[in-house]
Amino acid sequence: MNNAKAYSAASATSRLASTTITRREPTETDVQIEILFCGICHSDLHQVRNEWSGVMPTVYPCVPGHEIVGRVTKVGSAVSKFKPGDLAAVGCLVDSDGTCPACKAGLEQFCPGMTLTYNFPDKHLSGVTYGGYSDSIVVTERFVLRVPTNLDLAGTAPLLCAGITTYSPMRHWGVTKGKKVGVVGLGGLGHMGVKFAHALGAHVVVFTTSLSKKDDALRLGADEVVLSRNADEMQKHAGSFDFILDAVAADHDINAYINLLGIDSNITQVGAPEKPLAVSVFGLLMGRRSLSGSLIGGIAETQEMLDFCGQHNITADVEVIPIQKVNEAYERMVKSDVKYRFSIDMASLKSE
Repeated sequence: MNNAKAYSAASATSRLASTTITRREPTETDVQIEILFCGICHSDLHQVRNEWSGVMPTVYPCVPGHEIVGRVTKVGSAVSKFKPGDLAAVGCLVDSDGTCPACKAGLEQFCPGMTLTYNFPDKHLSGVTYGGYSDSIVVTERFVLRVPTNLDLAGTAPLLCAGITTYSPMRHWGVTKGKKVGVVGLGGLGHMGVKFAHALGAHVVVFTTSLSKKDDALRLGADEVVLSRNADEMQKHAGSFDFILDAVAADHDINAYINLLGIDSNITQVGAPEKPLAVSVFGLLMGRRSLSGSLIGGIAETQEMLDFCGQHNITADVEVIPIQKVNEAYERMVKSDVKYRFSIDMASLKSE
């Protein structure tokens, strides 16, 4: 057993605070990683505050964090892909059964026996898994990812969730050069969607309720910016999109975007609104359009995404903070006061 420094929440109403947790000794198939940066995902906040109690109740103490970038410090005797000193990353998953149809198809995120990076039953130590708001982590080699050496590490961390969440549906629905792609919402997910769609060669249109975001959208790679509250602007694009990525987590009229799709085109929801969205079936019938959802990606696809980012020099736009400002960051995140993700410099944990 190893003791590790971490930040945890003791209850749904308590602030994250310094603590010590236990990590397992690496087995023959494990990789031990010193965590250098960990992104803050909105799901961290939901989990810490037990806001998903009906689906995924939080077990306390809770150590969040599933956007992890670090350096390998130790490997087991059977590990072949990593050695001490290598850059490595860990995303939302740390294990799966490896035998089910989903795993065999490279879709570990849909494995009924998957293990999430935190707040999930820990088969090694009992209790629950602890995430990346920590100075180290031990993960089986199969779920450790290689990090391109040319990428900024602070900006790479959010790729492990925000990156793969937006990359995966674009690959699945065939976003390529010449396609017309819409991105709804320019936040932590949306800004990555714009970068990926642009790098894939698509004509990118950003939909936003705030005209003040126009310059930033163009900087990130958008070709056009549409104010979604302007009916005339929306109507100009009716029936013209090959694919739309909807990254809005608040209640909104999804039918306005369904009507922008062309024949056999798709809109994928990656934002998770609290209340069900009202969908007009006629909008889907007219044009054989489809509405779908998408959840992160498998391990092979996540590695593909990281390699793609290395080739195109893509990282998230981040504000780097010390771990001591994590509670302040949560409050700012609720107010959408960040461009576009927070990344924790875990070196700050050494002073605790």
